[in-house]
Amino acid sequence: VQQLRPKGHLSRPRLRNPHWLLRQQRTNNAELVTAENRDFINKLAAQHDSADQKGLKSHQGDRRDLVNSTSAPSGASVGAVAQTWTPKMRRCGVIARKIGQYPLWLKNGQVIRTTLLQIVDNHIIKYMPPEKYSPTQAPNVHNLSKYGCLLVGAESTNPAWLTKEYSRIFLDSGVAPKKTLARFIVSPEAALTPGTPLNVSHFRVGDFVDVRGKTVDHGFQGVVKRHGFKGMPASHGVTKTHRRAGNIGGGGEKGRVWPGTKMPGHMGSRWRILKGLRIWRTNSKYNVMWVQGNAVPGATGGLVYIYDTILPLRKCELSPPFPTYYGNVDEASDDIWYDQVHNFKDKTIIYDKE
Repeated sequence: VQQLRPKGHLSRPRLRNPHWLLRQQRTNNAELVTAENRDFINKLAAQHDSADQKGLKSHQGDRRDLVNSTSAPSGASVGAVAQTWTPKMRRCGVIARKIGQYPLWLKNGQVIRTTLLQIVDNHIIKYMPPEKYSPTQAPNVHNLSKYGCLLVGAESTNPAWLTKEYSRIFLDSGVAPKKTLARFIVSPEAALTPGTPLNVSHFRVGDFVDVRGKTVDHGFQGVVKRHGFKGMPASHGVTKTHRRAGNIGGGGEKGRVWPGTKMPGHMGSRWRILKGLRIWRTNSKYNVMWVQGNAVPGATGGLVYIYDTILPLRKCELSPPFPTYYGNVDEASDDIWYDQVHNFKDKTIIYDKE
């Protein structure tokens, strides 16, 4: 008798970082620093952040001029020339924070549940071309050798809290050190210059995206909570086996426990991907998007990765902002709604003047 069940050890949570990962936070020796020196360090960090923001604004203006121009200067940097988008190209993704859930109504009266994702201070840190991109753990991507990799950072932080080795990653990008880093596999035509900001205008309302996040960590749980077992009766002779799993295998020829048997164990803290979620609404002022569904993995306040969907029937038919959106973000326009969603700011009752 051949019985196949999924092996749970392939998706177990990683409890330790790999040895090649750089240590981010340094050892805190605040007791060795006087109050005057601490104020001086904080003042220098604030000046450095303000200088970075001014440099990013000028850098963004230069990039916009390059993209709008018909020809780029010789020897231009990565992504300086505007490329033509094709459906087989892979764009960069963004890092967002899950901030809650909210219902929306369609114009036909149907209610839909959405999740709010806020893109938090994203910038391009580094680009690795296909000939230099050799990951330690190769992702499951067809023809990986044809794609490059973009390193994206989110949420600037105080450099005094970080190690020297970790801060060196951001030297060439011209941005302040980030709390979170993520790598996105991109086509060479979709490469971006280090220091390029990413916002919610990177995606269009109505397009479909994939959201990757880590589920809530519940720790070690029993079979009732972990797998939804019914359990034993509360009375009628049941003694101390109300929430136990019961029999886990028979005897005879197959007298063993089959791999993949549902048993108590660690619940949650797994990476999961929700594919094909439609963007119903965006807000350019706060960099927030409303995506389909309320099952986005992770707790409220957790980080997720958003990128264009890989589902063949839900890919973009028209060209999205490629390689990203370089125009001025109009904060006055505020919200952008999908054409099927009811806009609550529109007038629904009109009174005729007497």
